[in-house]
Amino acid sequence: MAERILIVDDEEIIRDSITFILQKENYYVESAKNGREALDKHLSTPFDIVITDLEMPEMKGIELLERIRQATPETFVIIITAFASVESAISALRHGAFDYIIKPIDFDDLLFRIKRIAVHRDLVLENTRLKNQLYLNYDYENIIGKSPAMQKVFEIIKYVANSCANVIIYGKSGTGKELVARAIHHNSPRKDKPFITINCGAVVETLFESELFGHKKGAFTDAVCDKDGLFKSADKGTLFLDEVSEIPLNLQVKLLRAIEEMEIYPVGDSNPVKVDVRIIASTNRDLNKLVEEGKFREDLYYRLNVVQINLPSLSERKEDIPLLVNHFINKYNRRMNKGIKGIENDALTTLINHTWKGEVRELENAIERSMIFASGDKITLSDLPENLSNEHKEYLNDNIKNLDQAIREFEKKYIEKVLKYFNNDKELTARALDISVSTLYRRLQELGLIRKTTMKNYHDV
Repeated sequence: MAERILIVDDEEIIRDSITFILQKENYYVESAKNGREALDKHLSTPFDIVITDLEMPEMKGIELLERIRQATPETFVIIITAFASVESAISALRHGAFDYIIKPIDFDDLLFRIKRIAVHRDLVLENTRLKNQLYLNYDYENIIGKSPAMQKVFEIIKYVANSCANVIIYGKSGTGKELVARAIHHNSPRKDKPFITINCGAVVETLFESELFGHKKGAFTDAVCDKDGLFKSADKGTLFLDEVSEIPLNLQVKLLRAIEEMEIYPVGDSNPVKVDVRIIASTNRDLNKLVEEGKFREDLYYRLNVVQINLPSLSERKEDIPLLVNHFINKYNRRMNKGIKGIENDALTTLINHTWKGEVRELENAIERSMIFASGDKITLSDLPENLSNEHKEYLNDNIKNLDQAIREFEKKYIEKVLKYFNNDKELTARALDISVSTLYRRLQELGLIRKTTMKNYHDV
């Protein structure tokens, strides 16, 4: 759809000339001879772009600009000014104008500036869309889980997000520690600032200090230029130290100083650089034990461990597995352009009973793989990875019994249940089962619930 453009100028020839040029380029154009008329038109049906002179009767261009920005901040305003009043045009830019042009008007230049607005607007809209998608993806309410263990995690995120406290997230690999860290950041006052992440276990020890704090040109052989470290990149935002337990012991004191003093020293520079960074750390190891073993500084541990979040493993929240499965099915339906509607019961049961050593990440991989091979509208047992479908067969082999075995097992469990209900009173139990006491004792013996010597002088009645 072509942009709607409003031309505002008290000189008719300028209004008509600009209108003619823009209409030839297929823009929708209206005009107004003063600011008051222009504002009425705009408030009635807002325009995408307003091109207005500064000096006009009834309402000056600056006032019109301010009223438009107040009513519709998304409208772009271009100021027309004479060469002698460029300072006024600069003032208009400070008040929110997007651009200005100088009389006499170069129409090619005007068209170029209007097209630049279209490009800029598309970038702004895309940036807004991506930000909204980012907030959606990392909103703690969209982390999957309704189990009591996950509800506890959500509560902690909710409270800690609005603070500036440092956080340590504990959890096995694959439980979603970074997802929780991002949820904290994107629900905090720092959400519009950078979220920088580093995997501490993946950085070469000799480069660790440079990665965190940056370096000056010539600080070491490969330092061919100045480099900002991750602390500087995360200024006013959040730095996520993934697998923080892997930070070399000799660098932990420098990290501690950076956190305590809120300043860093780039390698090769004796001048401190002030930073404002929130630290969120994660680990799958026991930091307390590492402190006792002298492998992690106690003072750094307490500085980081202001708030502690313990992420449960899937074995601790099996009731969340069906929710996660549906979430991943929907996710990969979008990515693969498929229409999988769900998962069959025996396949879901297999997923629930499986021991997920790789946690949620492994479960997601299993669903992604299953959807690649699924030919129907539901994931079946045969679509699951081979190790999972084999597990199901082994489970059936171990649990299928003949009818006599199944009846015997049921009878044993049922009699045990009734005995427990009557506090092991045999007479009351026999009466409830509608059998004689001697028959009850015989059945208890056959089922291995009592020894043979326990039976004394009981006969069927």
